[in-house]
Formats: sequence, C-alpha cells, structure tokens
Amino acid sequence: MQICVVGIGYVGLVTAACLAEAGNTVVCVDNDSEKIARLKDGVIPIYEAGLAEIVKRNEKLGRLEFTTNLKYGIDNSLIIFLAVGTPSAEDGSANISAILSVSADIAENMSDYRIIATKSTVPVGTHQKVMDIIKSKTNTPFDYVSNPEFLKEGAAVEDFMSPDRIIIGTTNPEVHKTMKQLYSPFMRKSSRILFMDPVSAEMAKYAANTMLATRISFMNEISVLCEKLGADIEHVRRGLGSDSRIGSAFLFPGVGFGGSCFPKDIRALIHTGDANGVEMTIAKSVQQVNLNQQERFAKRITDYFAGRYDQTTLAVWGLAFKAKTNDVRESPAIHCIKKFLDCKIMIRAYDPEAASAAKTALDGKIETLENGYDALENADALVIFTDWQEFRNPDFELIATKLKKAVIFDGRNLYDPKVVKTAGFEYYSIGRAPILS
Repeated sequence: MQICVVGIGYVGLVTAACLAEAGNTVVCVDNDSEKIARLKDGVIPIYEAGLAEIVKRNEKLGRLEFTTNLKYGIDNSLIIFLAVGTPSAEDGSANISAILSVSADIAENMSDYRIIATKSTVPVGTHQKVMDIIKSKTNTPFDYVSNPEFLKEGAAVEDFMSPDRIIIGTTNPEVHKTMKQLYSPFMRKSSRILFMDPVSAEMAKYAANTMLATRISFMNEISVLCEKLGADIEHVRRGLGSDSRIGSAFLFPGVGFGGSCFPKDIRALIHTGDANGVEMTIAKSVQQVNLNQQERFAKRITDYFAGRYDQTTLAVWGLAFKAKTNDVRESPAIHCIKKFLDCKIMIRAYDPEAASAAKTALDGKIETLENGYDALENADALVIFTDWQEFRNPDFELIATKLKKAVIFDGRNLYDPKVVKTAGFEYYSIGRAPILS
C-alpha cells in the first residue's frame, strides 16, 4: 500500500518506519529541510530502541523516502497520515494550527481520492474542522479517519509492531476494509482493531492518557501518606496491583510523570471540559498532584542542604523523563534541577541518551559527564531521576568512595533499603521511611 506521513517527529517517524517494515511504500514529508537532509544521511533525530535499524533498512530497500515536497507525497499515496505537532497553547488547549494548515495544503494539492488519517493527538471535534477545511478548498472526494497513536516512548517500535489495540474512527465501511488491510500485518495473533466514530476515537486517546496519569498520581499521593504513617509504598503497591480488577501497570511511585504526552493531553482535556461547561475535577487533581510530587522531592533535597547551597554539588543520574528515550520535555529532572540551580547548587549529571538535550534545556548551566561514576566525584549526594536499567544494580562501594558523603535521594525507588543500609548509605526514597546513617 502507498502511504504518506506528514510530520516526521516522534510519532511520524515511528509510524512511517514500522509501516515500511510491513512492506508498504512510505513517503515521509516534513517542512524542516535540515531534518530531512539528516534523515537522508542516516541521522535519526530521536532515540528509540530498534528505530534506526528499521529506518536505514527500509530506506535502502526503497520502501522509505524522505522529502519536503508535500505534493510528491500526496501524489504517491492512498493514505495520508497527519503526524504534525499539537503543542500546548498558553490557555492549555492543544494548538492544532499545524494540523489545519497541512489539511489546507493537502486539499490544494489533491487531484484524486485520498484517505486522510490523523495520528496526532487532537482535541475532540478536530475531525470536523479538518473535513470542513478540505471541503472548502477542493471538490476531490476523500475520507477522514481518526487513528490515534498509543506509543510509549522507549518502547514505541514494539508497541507499533504488537499493539494493544488499534482505534479506527470513521463511519465509512469501505474505509474500515482499507485500514484493516493496512494494519493486518500487526494483527497476526488476534485482531485488536476497534472501529468507532471519529469523535469517540479522539476522546479515547485523551481518556487513556489521563487514566494512566491518574494511576501514577494516585500512587504518588498515597506515597506521601505512607511516609507520614510509616507504611511502605512498595508493599502497598504490590497489594494493590494483585487485585485483578486493578492490575499492576502504572502503579509505580516516583518523582512524577513528564514527557510530551501526559502533561499536554491533561491540559487539553481540562481546557476542552472548561470550553464545554464540564469541570474535569479528576484531571485537574492529577495535574496538581504531579506538580506537588516534583516540588516535594526538590524541597526534600534543598531542605537537607539548607544554609550551604553555594558549597553543595549534586550528582544526578537520569535527565530524560523516563528510561529508553532522550526526551526531556517536561521531565521532572529538569523541573527539580532548575530549583537546585536557583539555590546556587552545582550539578554534575549523567544520562545515557539525554545529556545534550537536558543541557540545552537548562541553558548550559549543568556539567554533563559521559560516565555515571565520573559524575559522583566530590559530590555531596547522588540524586536519581530516571530508571535506566544501568542504574539498578550499581557498585555501591564505588559510589561511597566517590561521594563526599554516602547519601542517595532516589526518585524512582530503584533500591532495596536493606541493601543500601548495609552499604552504609543515608537513603531517601518515595513513600518509604528514610535510612539514616
């Protein structure tokens, strides 16, 4: 099948590469000529396990092509995926100006029937705006599909290749058949395609992300109470997750969620509710709890070093908002480090993939190292923000020798308190009693 993907960011590139891997011919279109040139040279702008190999393989086989020429992409496709950015506007709404602009451009360059499918996360009702714009600029027949993505950063390729579900929002039975054929290679074990109307498809995306964020914030709020009452959040988590009605996913307490999806989508859902006279009280609480958790973690550290900020250096492990990605957008690490920098605390940081992006986000005010143990040299404490696999079983003896004092602030509950106590550390984690030296 011939495909065009417009907007080669995180979602667009993963979508294009995985569809090409299934044997489709895919034209990738982006108005960023520098990005397209780098992709043609084999430079992948994001870190995602397995993605670079798939891109290079399919480009070599001629199934994946990169261009800035939108008309070329339209002319050489049946299905056009919209995967452009929808960032938060100042009022919290999703800015869909790029979606509408691209829709107008597609309409003006469309000479034959096409299926327009939106992968971008868009507010409920966007489908009608897109269709209205296209109809206002062309008489060429088309169909519209709302096809939201459900990709986890760090596991996006795996999620695309073996999806939990595929949601297809369209009312045309013939389009059902086409989209089912497109996704059939990813449905070999069982069909997990859900067909519905476009409004419900758009809402399903926002509802899913807000529900997942709700589970995280709920556990983080419970963790605060655990600390006050002497309960262990890890025991509570296991007890809660063992209930088959609840399950264990997204119940890990931590320093808070971030990234390009949850914060933005919650803001957009709240704005949509306000615009329609429906107060999204749970979504607002989730948002506030997440901010509170980051503030609380940062304050625990600044309180510990109160009165000696200008003499303090912190070693930081993890800058990305989660492991297996180089994405620092709305990362709790960035939020907390800004608090430390405001206090004149020095930062020596390490992240396997996100160091460059984080340093840019922090205006170059931190020192980044290429080895986690090097970041510990003469630091006053180790602070962990991201649950990279390589942080899970470190050499505690080596950590202790490099730090001025054996102190760890663990924002991801990576370690067994008994282990770090035996190693001689002061250990502060989430929802558990501190281990004091």
